[in-house]
Amino acid sequence: MRLIKTATAVAAALAASVTFAQAYPSKPIRLVIPFAPGGSTDIVGRIMAAKLSPLLGQPVIVENKAGAGGSIGAAEIAKSAPDGYTIGMGSVSTMGTNIVAYKNNKLDPLTQFTHITNLASVPGIIIVNKNFPHQDYKSFVAALKANPGKFSYASSGAGGVGHLAMELFLVETGADAQHIAYKGAGPAVTDVLAGNVPIMWDNLSSSLAQIKAGNFIPIGLAFPKRIPQLPNVPTFAELGLKNYEADTWFGLVGPAGMPKDIVKKIYDASMAALKDPDTVKKLEENGAFVIGNTPEQFGDQVKREVAKWKRVVDAKKISLEL
Repeated sequence: MRLIKTATAVAAALAASVTFAQAYPSKPIRLVIPFAPGGSTDIVGRIMAAKLSPLLGQPVIVENKAGAGGSIGAAEIAKSAPDGYTIGMGSVSTMGTNIVAYKNNKLDPLTQFTHITNLASVPGIIIVNKNFPHQDYKSFVAALKANPGKFSYASSGAGGVGHLAMELFLVETGADAQHIAYKGAGPAVTDVLAGNVPIMWDNLSSSLAQIKAGNFIPIGLAFPKRIPQLPNVPTFAELGLKNYEADTWFGLVGPAGMPKDIVKKIYDASMAALKDPDTVKKLEENGAFVIGNTPEQFGDQVKREVAKWKRVVDAKKISLEL
């Protein structure tokens, strides 16, 4: 009799789960963006929210939860109920660099989140001021090697992707440069433009205009392939630096334990949105290229990212506090 009751209870639970998944979504969905309005993560998130709303049949409401380099918003996503009604934007910062650079960041991107898809990526690029004397890859690396600590590079902040991406370059090449952290990409770009600091790893989206104007000289593209906007700028792999890729990516994540059927609904809607020419146009206008990998591929990507940035942090003995 007890076995029959147990079997009945299990069957009822499974039926309820299937019904719940079939009914999803039956109310608005919250999309948590762990950064302030106006930044790259916010822009990509809002483009996707507008496209996902009609595809899912419910409003996708953006909620910005900024602070601690994105860690506050990421924690908000992780602690939410895994019912599909709170999802969020995961980035190279919140799922990678912040995790390993900040010793008091207790989030685990591999176990505390459901990975849905990497939506898009903005290529990274190393640029120098137009008056910097070493403007090609070989002479640039040679100068940094021959003059340890002489040259400085700017970043948008300690522990961020701009900081660790440049440190990864230095690890891979055996070169050396001094880090100068700014409070945001804007002030960093301004000082490189003025020549106060000669070097920077930057998102293509924020440096492209100055590259086209001739004020920034690109050393190489930290991306798997060349891009239409800068067809004559080679990737670092083409230049001989095979292990150097550092882009800024933006993915959809949820709390751990989301039902697979619900993940599939969000994933399928995301793929439909990413195939929309208007979505592609809007993303590319902001320097981002569509990725759209599977949940399994995205999970594997996050695992590789954590390992990559941990290698940099360990090599350079970087230890920060939020």
